[in-house]
Amino acid sequence: MKIIKQLYINNFFFYLLIGIVVLFCCAFIFPLLFNATRYLFIILCGFLALDFIILFSSKNGLEGQRITPEKLSNGDENPIIVSIRNFYTFPIFTKIIDEIPHQFQVRNFEIRRKIKSASSDDFQYFLRPTERGEYYFGNLNIYVSSPLRLLSKRYTFNKDAMVPTYPSFIQLRKYDLIAFSNNLFQYGVKKIRRIGHTMEFEQIKEYVQGDDIRTLNWKATAKKNALMVNQFQDEKSQNIYMVIDKGRTMKMPFNGLSLLDYAINATLVLSNVILKKHDKAGMFSFSKKVDNRVVAEKRTSQMQKILENLYNVKTDFFESDYSRLYADVKKNINQRSLILLYTNFETLDGLHRQLPYLKGIAKNHLLVVVFFQNTELNHITQKKAETIQEVYDKVIAEKFIFEKKLIVNELKKYGIHSVLTQPENLTLDSINKYLEIKARGIL
Repeated sequence: MKIIKQLYINNFFFYLLIGIVVLFCCAFIFPLLFNATRYLFIILCGFLALDFIILFSSKNGLEGQRITPEKLSNGDENPIIVSIRNFYTFPIFTKIIDEIPHQFQVRNFEIRRKIKSASSDDFQYFLRPTERGEYYFGNLNIYVSSPLRLLSKRYTFNKDAMVPTYPSFIQLRKYDLIAFSNNLFQYGVKKIRRIGHTMEFEQIKEYVQGDDIRTLNWKATAKKNALMVNQFQDEKSQNIYMVIDKGRTMKMPFNGLSLLDYAINATLVLSNVILKKHDKAGMFSFSKKVDNRVVAEKRTSQMQKILENLYNVKTDFFESDYSRLYADVKKNINQRSLILLYTNFETLDGLHRQLPYLKGIAKNHLLVVVFFQNTELNHITQKKAETIQEVYDKVIAEKFIFEKKLIVNELKKYGIHSVLTQPENLTLDSINKYLEIKARGIL
């Protein structure tokens, strides 16, 4: 029974076999063809028997393995490696069908490989998840054919493997050197001129060429009878909170990922940059209530805490309660902090409903509202309108784009900073805004 489950007849030779059987039956009508078809049928059956023997003579003719990462990176191409080792004494032809998790909706996965005798072969394919959570792989099915290629034997490996998908740690590694690199342009980070001194006093030292003469300490100079200057270091350990709106407006999709997941990926990367800059990184999410809270600290375990909490952020499809956000910030964040709020406002009316709460937060903290451009509207406005309907669509799209700019100006009137960005640029624009605030010393 087990052998029958493993045995498959290859399509071409299956049809050939059917054809010969039909010819064999027809030969009864034409006796002259009978002998020829009979011998042809016997020869084919002999080859089938030979192919069966050489394929099934070895119980362990093949060894296969699917090698997956410990976790998948959301929104990124993740490599999945398939390793095959051939123990047969002849080259084999393989057809690999991997049972990929249902979230990817891949129904035609198939890879074909020829592997030499007594050798191994490794190859990889890529998967791009667009949701966080648990992904279950099924069987790794490998169909093996001999050089005769009449029959196939199925081998099954790696049953029911689960791999969790976390926020984009691949993106995290990509930007990991930003905190230390002197050449930030290659990452898309803007160069921002430092204004004034947002620094802490460190020590008094002797003047050397290149020191800023504005930092001369005249009292120390008079005592030492030599030029002395004050040395400063960048102000450190400021509180930076990233707040993620997980309401229904953040479920809008872009390139397969929701705006919520873009915000989660940006939060992970920015948290790493903040900690490398010696500030304190914290985060929480909100909708009907405040969840997933990580208090702003700079411990060695902080990144892991943030990663685990971001993994568990789920939308509840409600309209977000900004009054709850305001009350929570007022109660739990006592020290003046930089708060980056990832949300989305589509209309000026939508902003005005929440503006009193945003103004309340901005009284005690430096608030940056990060929201999104609708790139589909940009495509409509750039396309030449040829029909009345297209003209109508273009006018409406331009109206919504202009309204986003009005939202930026409205926030600016009340001292609230903003970042209006495309989803794919969210991470870089968030980093740029944080570095700009640090350089200008406005926190």
